[in-house]
Amino acid sequence: MALDQSNRYADLSLTENELIKGGNHVLVAYKMKQKEGYGNYLETAAHFAAESSTGTNVEVCTTDDFTKGVDALVYEVNEATELMKIAYPVDLFDRNIIDGRAMIASFLTLAIGNNQGMGDVKHAKMFDFYVPPKYLLLFDGPSTSIQDLWRVLGRPVVDGGFIVGTIIKPKLGLRPQPFADAAYDFWLGGDFIKNDEPQGNQVFAPLKETITKVADAMKRAQDKTGEAKLFSANITADDPAEMIARGEFILETFAENASHVAFLVDGYVAGPTAITTARRNFPGQYLHYHRAGHGAVTSPSSKRGYTAFVLAKMSRLMGASGIHVGTMGYGKMEGEQDDRVIAYMIERDSVEGPYFHQEWLGMKPTTPIISGGMNALRIPGFFENIGHSNLIMTAGGGCYGHIDGPAAGAMSMRQAERCWKQGVNPIEFAKEHQEFARAFESFPTDADNLHPGWREKLL
Repeated sequence: MALDQSNRYADLSLTENELIKGGNHVLVAYKMKQKEGYGNYLETAAHFAAESSTGTNVEVCTTDDFTKGVDALVYEVNEATELMKIAYPVDLFDRNIIDGRAMIASFLTLAIGNNQGMGDVKHAKMFDFYVPPKYLLLFDGPSTSIQDLWRVLGRPVVDGGFIVGTIIKPKLGLRPQPFADAAYDFWLGGDFIKNDEPQGNQVFAPLKETITKVADAMKRAQDKTGEAKLFSANITADDPAEMIARGEFILETFAENASHVAFLVDGYVAGPTAITTARRNFPGQYLHYHRAGHGAVTSPSSKRGYTAFVLAKMSRLMGASGIHVGTMGYGKMEGEQDDRVIAYMIERDSVEGPYFHQEWLGMKPTTPIISGGMNALRIPGFFENIGHSNLIMTAGGGCYGHIDGPAAGAMSMRQAERCWKQGVNPIEFAKEHQEFARAFESFPTDADNLHPGWREKLL
């Protein structure tokens, strides 16, 4: 049996409004289920708060009155719904010695740390958190936003619209020249290419050779189309020095087109250090947070860790310019229509989350990046659900799987946005737009599901 610490680490008389008004606590909402045989629910919740802050499973002789003043406190529980809310004093969290700034690593160490392995907890998962103004101001936040990409593309910086993107496929296996050729072919119709998350410096595709050829392909595509193009280059590495070396080489190689380059970082597997390395060393570049691997903890089937919503919210604090947010049930990945709250939380200044309202105080937005099984036929429904098209979508199969090639695939996606904006029936719209019409033939399974009888009307 664990020591009952509820007298110290729980205070159910505290109200959320009072805590928010005080401004001295980070509030965290979990779903927690205790194991059988460990006392009552509040005891386990208090043990969780102790392990997440100043305590352990026994009384220790080194605790003094000051220590007790920075205890994490359980202030709300509901065993029936497994809800547990904890208030963490802001002073608990680590600060940089170089500039006094806050860090996500410290937040995760406390809020998702040893408590994930406690013997009296069957499972616990973070569903939301609230950051008070005094702590919010200590985070870097994004240095660039989608407005900077719209500016490069020559668009209005307000409601600049859909950035049509792709992922070079196959994600691994192409040598430098075929990779650059694939980029050029897409750029003839689209805007943005994502260097996929496993692509780096493989022996068959050395980064320096690949990037040199891609930079040349961008110049040729821009000359051919008269339009600016964008490339998101993967600089992920274990070593910050390696990331910086990759970034510097890429910018030097793209030269006059350096502003057309985003830096992709695998933020889940490489962690907050990798995101902050890119954010602080390359503040002029759009920082593309790729979340590969996140499903290990964020999947609805996982009862531990944190949700995709929490991951996205943390990415804005760290300084991500854009982060993948899934396809909200319209693509091939796990997701639901209600996942649009993930996009709203990172792109808006005042947002109601699952458990807490968050004010961002003018912090730059983080762009929702949509990826995973999307094609032109799925786009109108997706935009109808989220309510706007001010985002980046990277469709690999949706472009390279188009019957007329990647440039036509890109144009079909752009046409799909216009179809949604105009509120036109997709089949009627397709009769006047060749690339969109050919998407029906390219993705017949989707066409059958979304528009039964399309063959008789189009072919």
